[in-house]
This record gives sequence, structure tokens and C-alpha cells, in this order.
Amino acid sequence: MRTRALAILNLWLALGAKPALAGDLEVKFDDGKGKPVADAVLLLRPAAGQQVPAPKPQARHVIDQRLLMFQPYLQVFRPGDEVVFRNSDSTRHHVYSFSAAGKFEFVLAPAQSSPPLRLAQPGAIAVGCNIHDQMIAYLYVTDAPWVAQSDASGKAVINALPPGDYQLQAWQPRLRPGTPLPAQRVHVDAGSGTVTVSVSLRLLPDPRLRAGPGHVHY
Repeated sequence: MRTRALAILNLWLALGAKPALAGDLEVKFDDGKGKPVADAVLLLRPAAGQQVPAPKPQARHVIDQRLLMFQPYLQVFRPGDEVVFRNSDSTRHHVYSFSAAGKFEFVLAPAQSSPPLRLAQPGAIAVGCNIHDQMIAYLYVTDAPWVAQSDASGKAVINALPPGDYQLQAWQPRLRPGTPLPAQRVHVDAGSGTVTVSVSLRLLPDPRLRAGPGHVHY
């Protein structure tokens, strides 16, 4: 009987079956009026005791300048990651940031790229162009074990979470500077499937519509 049970267990493992110990978290961001919020950064930390994933290797990211826009508008980094700014336009750009988490400036001719810039300090970094005021991008550096970014539908998903309690926080470029990050507790049960949470964010108007140096808050 024991031999038969072991044979079934081995077959189950060979087929790739896994114990139902993990759950998924789906967060839906809105502006408090029913409109979905894109480009919200979901930050998740264990309340106590849960195993966290191994840190990802340091990476190099590229922010392109194309059609007088930074692309992408928002990018998430781990401490120690690098960023390179690339100018794919036919005009010069003067990339800069006065943010406490990263101060820099690069003057980039067409087809030129900046040297790699290492981002060591967690925090939000607003990036502008001193020539084209409508150009704004955000770099968000975080050491949270789990991170996700909301899409155009306002949804952000983190898969395969160990069961337990978590502290959920959220950041978005249009949150009023200096206010605490929205936060709440989330519980994930073993094999619970998908836990769905709604988060409403009170946001300032989109600065890309009327940008200038005074609108680069961070």
C-alpha cells in the first residue's frame, strides 16, 4: 500500500503538479470615480514570516526619447539597476532630474545615448527635458519583494504568493507629493485562487497636459 502511494506521488510530481500553497493577488486601481488608473505601482511586503523571492539580478533599462516623448512614461527599478537614455528623435534633448533619489543631466544629440546611470536609492525620480517641457517620465526605485504595474484597465497582478498576511502600498506619478502612500493589509490563504482588491487613488491632473519645470514634483 505504501509502495503504491509513493508511486502515485512520484507520478503526480513528474506531471508537474504542485501543492496548492500559493495564491494570486489582483489589484484594481481607480480614481475614486470609477475610472481605471494606469501606471500605478503595486508594492507588496510580507507582514511577518513569509518567504520572499530571491532578489533579481541587477538590470539595465532603456528610456527612449521618440516623438518628443519619453518611452516608457513610467519604469520600475530595483536598487542597483541602471538606466540609459536614448535619443531617437531628430532634435537635441536635455534630460535632467532634480529628484532626491537621483540627480543628473545629459545633453543628447540625435541618435546619442547617455552613459549608464546606476540608481541606488529607493524613491521616485521625475525626469524632464529642459528643451521640451511636455516631456516627463518617472523612474520608481523600490526594494519591495513583489512589484507590479497597472495596465490601461487599471489592473495589476502578482502571481504565486505564499499564504500569509501582506502590506499593500501603491504609488502613482499623480499622487500629491509628500502624502503617505495608500496602504492596506491583504491576506492570502493557501490555495485560495485569486484574491481581488480594489484601491482608489486621489490624483492630481496629468502633468503631461501642461508640463513645465514647476510640475516635476519628485
